Amino acid sequence: MRNDLPGDNPRTIWQNQPTEQSIMTLEMIQQRVRESESKRRKGLFGSVAMALIVLIISSLGILWAKSGGLRVVFALAIAWALAGQGLLHRGMWPVEALSGDGTLSTGLEFYRRELDRHLSLFRRLLQWSFGPAILSIVALVAVLLGIASKTNRPLISVAPFATLVVVWTVAFFALRLREQKKLQREIDELNHAERTSTR
Repeated sequence: MRNDLPGDNPRTIWQNQPTEQSIMTLEMIQQRVRESESKRRKGLFGSVAMALIVLIISSLGILWAKSGGLRVVFALAIAWALAGQGLLHRGMWPVEALSGDGTLSTGLEFYRRELDRHLSLFRRLLQWSFGPAILSIVALVAVLLGIASKTNRPLISVAPFATLVVVWTVAFFALRLREQKKLQREIDELNHAERTSTR
């Protein structure tokens, strides 16, 4: 039996194979860029809200604190939070937009820049937004403990606030860890899409 049927030619078989479709289309990339920009904007607005919380807590702490050292700590938290806002927002607002008539490769490059911005913000939030908040809250707990001891109240009366701080801290880190995993998954998908688009 002969095996020289027209479809048995290796070159013909290779040329007639269906090509693998790109995992990401330009529309999908545009949608993901919009979602990433939205998350980054929420993170930036969240950092502003955190700075306002630090400002309020530290202002109250300065008014209530009897110790000069605690007042310095509150002032340091305010300065740290305000300086952090400048460092967090620098370079975080995109100056260009992804055009609808761009190619897949330019869309992937734009998406990569957006993910890099988001990752950069993610890393800086802990240092410049969460750090001053924790400093001001811990100092406030110290002030409340001092007030409780001077008014002959049991120190346990500060426990609800301290518990709330601990729960908030754990929730903050849990959410950040989940966001970091999701961001890493997006970066891995982008790397895969870039590899398949260059084949």
